[in-house]
Amino acid sequence: MNRYLFLCVSVFFAAITVLPMTATASWQPEITIGLSQDVSEVRLSATSGTLYVYDDPEKEPMMKIPQGREFAVRMMQDRFLANEKELKGERFVIQPESTGFVQVNGIPYRGFITLLKKPRGMTVINNVPVEDYLYGVVPKEMPSNWPADALCAQSVAARTFALKNRKRHSEEGFDLCNTSHCQVYEGMSAEMQTTTEAVNNTRGEVLFYKGAIIDALFHTDSGGMTESSENVWGSSVPYLRAVTETQMQTQPWNRSISMASFVQKIEADGKILGTLREIRLSPLLIGKGSEDRTPSGRVRSMEFIGSKGRVILSGNDLRSMFSLPSTLFHVRYGNSEIIFNGYGSGHGLGLSQWGAKTLADQRKNYKDILFHYYTGVTLEKLY
Repeated sequence: MNRYLFLCVSVFFAAITVLPMTATASWQPEITIGLSQDVSEVRLSATSGTLYVYDDPEKEPMMKIPQGREFAVRMMQDRFLANEKELKGERFVIQPESTGFVQVNGIPYRGFITLLKKPRGMTVINNVPVEDYLYGVVPKEMPSNWPADALCAQSVAARTFALKNRKRHSEEGFDLCNTSHCQVYEGMSAEMQTTTEAVNNTRGEVLFYKGAIIDALFHTDSGGMTESSENVWGSSVPYLRAVTETQMQTQPWNRSISMASFVQKIEADGKILGTLREIRLSPLLIGKGSEDRTPSGRVRSMEFIGSKGRVILSGNDLRSMFSLPSTLFHVRYGNSEIIFNGYGSGHGLGLSQWGAKTLADQRKNYKDILFHYYTGVTLEKLY
């Protein structure tokens, strides 16, 4: 079995969270991705060659699944059943031959697969080298036909985010999930030549701030200006500072909500408003703050005055309550509806993907793009 060096990887990450490394290495760290949780059944097969099943990676395989056959595993009353035969154990590793890949319910993945027994079902995990993981991430986070330098900037941001947030799901038995909560990942089915080239062209490159890997957040579009972290998280992060874009009022959007639905949601958690009489919010000017807006122009808070009381809500609360694309908006209302008009999409922290495309279209290279969005950082090659 072609096993990875878990201990060495752990020591490696203990070091890189303290000091930047410029030396290269012939290997790369592994990351574990949760593909699914609490499932009752999973089907595994090889794209070519044999699958090897281990209950102990230090020993010989307990089963060999030839090409063309499925390894169908299901949970029944807290028992693992593989092709209807009981398997004793809490954890199984499924490794392909070097010539093939593992398919999980028909979708191919690089690396190997781990199955964990959990109280409510199985957890399916993809153990994969970081660069191979990025092949399946970058095309899901940024269109593959965008300029090469935008794709390279996204590759570095995605790699940095992954290494910074390892063990984010450690209580569930893996590092990162495969959804937008972490980064969208769909294995080999997502891979595209342009994004694979971007990953390869930035291999091992990671962003640091004063010796520590940064939390390289990114979002779809800033609307004209990104945001500083304290206006989203409440705490200041020195490399997540608001920066202006070359284009303003990008990605315009609007949402209409009936007055009845709006008041019902406002009052859902015990607040009393009654008939809406007035909304107090400063005009939207991108890059100009006020008491109720952040310096970028995003809504910090809004006051609603009704016949029975008044309610103050944060922009983040409103975005969550009404599924708004961003907090960069203004509001108008009539007798029957509330209308939100805004710009951008996402939390506004870190790299703006559409902004990165614009900069790349203007012939900025990927390093210039990264240094624009992440203040005071350095770019180091770890391996």
